[in-house]
Amino acid sequence: AGLCSILNGAVPGEPVKTDKNSRRGNWGNQIEFILTSVGYAVGLGNVWRFPYLCYRNGGGAFMFPYFIMLVFCGIPLFFLELSFGQFASQGCLGVWRISPMFKGVGYGMMVVSTYIGIYYNVVICIAFYYFFSSMTNLLPWTYCNNPWNTPTCNGVVTPRGINNTLANVTRSLVTGAAEVAVEVVNKTKRTSPSEEYWKHYVLQISDDIGNFGEVRLPILGCLAVSWVVVFLCLIRGVKSSGKVVYFTATFPYVVLTILFIRGITLEGAVTGIKYYLTPQWHKILDAKVWGDAASQIFYSLGCAWGGLITMASYNKFHNNCYRDSIIISITNCATSVYAGFVIFSILGFMAHHLNVDVSEVADHGPGLAFVAYPEALTLLPISPLWSLLFFFMLILLGLGTQFCLLETLVTAIVDEIGTDWIVRNKTVVTGGVAIVGFLLGVPLTTQAGIYWLLLMDNYAASFSLVIISCIMCICIMYVYGHKKYFKDVEMMLGFPPPIFFRVCWRFVSPIIISFILIFTVIQYKPITYNDYVYPGWSLAIGFLMAMSSVICIPIYALYKIAKSEGTTFLERLKNSCKPDMKWGPALSEHRIGLYATPGSEGEVEVRPLKEELREKEKEDEKRDEISLTIQGSNGSTEHNTTPSA
Repeated sequence: AGLCSILNGAVPGEPVKTDKNSRRGNWGNQIEFILTSVGYAVGLGNVWRFPYLCYRNGGGAFMFPYFIMLVFCGIPLFFLELSFGQFASQGCLGVWRISPMFKGVGYGMMVVSTYIGIYYNVVICIAFYYFFSSMTNLLPWTYCNNPWNTPTCNGVVTPRGINNTLANVTRSLVTGAAEVAVEVVNKTKRTSPSEEYWKHYVLQISDDIGNFGEVRLPILGCLAVSWVVVFLCLIRGVKSSGKVVYFTATFPYVVLTILFIRGITLEGAVTGIKYYLTPQWHKILDAKVWGDAASQIFYSLGCAWGGLITMASYNKFHNNCYRDSIIISITNCATSVYAGFVIFSILGFMAHHLNVDVSEVADHGPGLAFVAYPEALTLLPISPLWSLLFFFMLILLGLGTQFCLLETLVTAIVDEIGTDWIVRNKTVVTGGVAIVGFLLGVPLTTQAGIYWLLLMDNYAASFSLVIISCIMCICIMYVYGHKKYFKDVEMMLGFPPPIFFRVCWRFVSPIIISFILIFTVIQYKPITYNDYVYPGWSLAIGFLMAMSSVICIPIYALYKIAKSEGTTFLERLKNSCKPDMKWGPALSEHRIGLYATPGSEGEVEVRPLKEELREKEKEDEKRDEISLTIQGSNGSTEHNTTPSA
């Protein structure tokens, strides 16, 4: 029994209960939840976003604000969201029974998850494209002798490594002339074969965000494959995805380790790692560095997406989510740093080979994972095999996050409608959301798709996450009440939240987030992609995307106030903030003490009912003590330790 309770995440000393939610479902065991949450938090961002932000923000200087944000914002908010969803056993909409006026925060989370889910699967589909392209004897981005290459192309691998016959057949006179030109222009402008393969062959990138060109059919096909895989893995909800994560959440670490060992053995790798770790302290005064650190924490841990609340809602009520939040957060952070070592060791090698500074050798943006990594893979023995493994790892990293993004939307819809039919036919909802997601992702498969992908990445999932997290903290701590929430957590876990988290939830996290938001707005700079400057109308669309998630909060609040009972505005405001009568644990066996209800369906005044129930419980305890005292044969008094339901 003790072993079972540990595996199921039971709180020590808590009576073992069969607290399965047969209607919504639960995780098969606690390992499934931890692996799913690790897969959700550890995603593509750990590979292409975190190293990219370090690269852009001065290497090791970025580590300081990153860890500050992790300790004082990331981990506390991670624990807050896990405990929030687990306590109510509801998705990102249902949990706002805690204060119905703030349900717009839940809708904002859904909007953010929708945006991210759309472009995230496009990145996964490009990984699929590279995966299929690696099924060859020679990786197509190894040399500069392809039709899409330019005179500035200069690879890290020379054709001497292949047999002379193949070299003579594939090398043309034009390429030979290009090699001479490379020696002249290399010092001023250099592109790698993997970068040209990415830009000129895979993306066939257009010259403007408004010039969509044509749909890249190979990428569109891979996008369809991505959505089909996600749908099949979620066809039975957490029951099926919980089994898939045993592989998808663990295998990426095997490949990362292989690439790390290969990377640090390359000449010049130490230079790249020094660039990664050595702080450039002058950049720490730039508010954008701090803004990037904050948004990366939210982006990487998945705070304010709604996914953490959703995944925790399938936990059993007494699961130790405090322990889980520490494990998952540290694992995520360590993976980001680990992936950075892999990236920068390879960048150091490339810089050494080209005799340039580390900061000059790679492209910006998500293309880093499709430029630096593929070029490094050409240096490995049997490079197509390693390429297959690497892009398979990227696919798994992306799918782990995409599972939770889709499940967040599906769970919110099913919980909100709540009819027996939609609960039984949750698969139909999953399929419908997947089809809509695929259709919305089609514009990102055009020749201008990379511009739109970066626009969505920079605006849809940036400062809006900060605002949503801040409002969530304020609602739970100050509108609902920090004392009540601390007691809720204590009732669920068996112990109150540690004082550090209580202080962060109430003061530190909201204050830091607010200042970061202000500094980010003050030092805002328009987005660029390499030398391309985004036009004003595209930036306006970016701001509209960012505001579309935040605007849900005041719109729904005004709607709820208007629909609430009361003769004056203040009465309506007060009633709209009160917890709904359904707020609390989902299962009746957990609705004890303050949450015990007589089963009436009408509106109930919460406070008088709780006080009345306390008095009844005290009277029952007194009666039990009197009866036990009378029955005792030796004059001693026995106390019943079983909590009354």
